[in-house]
Order: sequence, then C-alpha cells, then structure tokens
Amino acid sequence: MKLLVTGAWPDARNQMDGLCALGHETVFLQQEKDPLPCDAAWPEGVICNGLFLHHSIEDFTHLRYIQLTSAGFDRVPMDVVRARGIEIRNARGVYSVPMAETAVMGALGLYRQAAFFQKKQQAHLWEKRRDLLELAGKTVCILGTGSVGMECAKRFRAFDCRVLGVNRTVRENPAFDEISPMERLPEILSETDVLVLTLPLSEQTHHLMNAEAFSNMKPGSILINIARGALVDTEALIPALRTRLLGAALDVFEAEPLPADSPLWELENVILTPHNSFVGDGNTKRLNDVIFRNLRDSKPVATK
Repeated sequence: MKLLVTGAWPDARNQMDGLCALGHETVFLQQEKDPLPCDAAWPEGVICNGLFLHHSIEDFTHLRYIQLTSAGFDRVPMDVVRARGIEIRNARGVYSVPMAETAVMGALGLYRQAAFFQKKQQAHLWEKRRDLLELAGKTVCILGTGSVGMECAKRFRAFDCRVLGVNRTVRENPAFDEISPMERLPEILSETDVLVLTLPLSEQTHHLMNAEAFSNMKPGSILINIARGALVDTEALIPALRTRLLGAALDVFEAEPLPADSPLWELENVILTPHNSFVGDGNTKRLNDVIFRNLRDSKPVATK
C-alpha cells in the first residue's frame, strides 16, 4: 500500500523499515498542516491524526485506509469515510491507562485536598486537616464504557468503590458492577459521588453535562472530564462548582488553550491539566503495536 505517514505518530521515523518490510511504500509529513510531500491522489493509506483538518479528504481520490493516532474520530469527516467505504482504524486502548490513572489522581487530589497541602508545603507550614474524604465506599459513575472507561472502572474498583457504567449500548462487562442505558443517567447522577466522563463527542453528547444534568448531580459530588471539553457546558459548570459540586478535575475544555480570563483558573476546588491525561511512558509501544497489527489485519476495499 502507498502510505502517507505523518508526525502524529511520534515514533514513525524509527518504524519506516518495519513498514517497508510489510511491503508498503511510504512518504513522511512531519506537520499535518504543511503542504503534502506527494500528490493527494498518491496515498492509498494514511497514518495521521488531524490531517483532514488541513487537507480536503476529497482530494485523496485513491484513499482506502486510514489509521488514526487518536482514539476519537471527531477530526475525520466520517460521512465521507462511510460513503466511500474507506477502512478506518483508531488507536483504541493506546491511551487508556494514563487517562485512567489521571482520573484516579483527580479524585484523590480533590478528596485528599492535595492543593491545600501543596500550598502549606510551599509556605513551610505544618497544618492538619480533619475533613478529608475516602474513595472507599463511594459510588463512581463512568459515562462511557469503552476502553478508557473500562480502565477507569478497574482502578476505582481497586479502591473499593461501587462502579456504575452508563453507555448508549449496554453490554455486560466484569469491570463494572452495573451498566445502564443513557436514559437512566438523571437517576444515576443523583446517587453518584464521582462522575467520570470518557465518552466520545458527537451531536448527541455535545453539552450532555448541562445545567439540568448538574442539578441532578448529588450535592458534594465531583466531576472528572478526561474525554472532550464540549461534553460539558462550561457556563453551567461554573455556578455548579460554586454551589453544588465538591469540585472538578478537568483535562479538556470547550476552548483550548483555556482562555486566561476563564473563572476556572481561579476556583480552588478545580484541578486543571492542559489536555495532558493521555501522556504515559507506555504509549509508544502500545501505538506501534496497534498500527502494525491493524496494517497486518487490514482488508481495505479495493480502489475502483
């Protein structure tokens, strides 16, 4: 296959010999926004992330295979992919471990008042707190039961939490105590102590967490978002953080970078990270394994 490989695959330059050994002819593009190193009609396959945000997929007339370096499909014109029968693979499972560890870090950071103790350490002050919370015995709802949600569930259950899953499709999964359909979300929010968002962004999930959803959340509960920023209506979240929620751990935002004048920067009950939850030292091996496995298993539709 004629492959266009982009720098969205961090280890791509070291893997070119392996691609050639599988019989693929390759060209490399470091920055996806830059001009293509070949005619758009040349690639039969691409390994990329946001390539089609900068180059029209309509110009890739011989394209029959897409390997994404992301887990989400929201940067790809999926209507065109489906209409043309292009085989598409994502990086499922590659980033799930570090994202799940970030979710646990957020919950523990809020429950164990990590920010308070960090400030006291910086000020060289010895000050105890008597209002710390435990994860043990709490109810955790994971909204989205895919690979990231499953890794989150495994870790929260290790802390003796009751772990509920909510998903569009309901299938049994031993990592969860129970999985329910989306229709039950308002009811489940009322009994949830820790809500973790791991589901994809779509027209149906945009602003899923809005003013009504926050009003359904249990007072004193926390929100953790490691999925997509637009799942949450920020204008509704801010007053909820000031009145109803114990706090939030947010890795993703509707506007990125988060604007300097956002009130979220100043709220003491919010832990912010700059869309960084996916980073982990095991990612390179997992992504390499996924890309090569998918290429070996690929049966792309022949170009007409």
